[in-house]
Amino acid sequence: MSPLIAIIFLGTVTLLFGSALLFVASLLGPKPKYSSVKDSSYECGLEVQETGHSKVPIKFYLTAILFILFDIEIIFMYPWAVTYLDFVNEGHGVYIFSVMAVFLLIFILGLIWEIKSKALEWE
Repeated sequence: MSPLIAIIFLGTVTLLFGSALLFVASLLGPKPKYSSVKDSSYECGLEVQETGHSKVPIKFYLTAILFILFDIEIIFMYPWAVTYLDFVNEGHGVYIFSVMAVFLLIFILGLIWEIKSKALEWE
């Protein structure tokens, strides 16, 4: 049996089993009841003072974007580290190392810029 057929079979079994579990849970599980109290927000017993459109500081978004950016860069380094010895054995070690060195240089320069521009300071 080829690996592709095994992957397709495993994916199909997983989807069917997951669908069956969700179906059985919807039949046997408790039914949700609508309640207006559940839809209202709780503010320690006080009436809600703000609308749903409150302003969120841009710093939160900037921190999230920077986290995702640097997280993805770290994720790109893992496959390189795992397969680096294979490239060395094939004679491409210097090229692959120089490419990763450029990548790390860009990564480090971005980190230095982030620190100097005080992008993560809250005050």
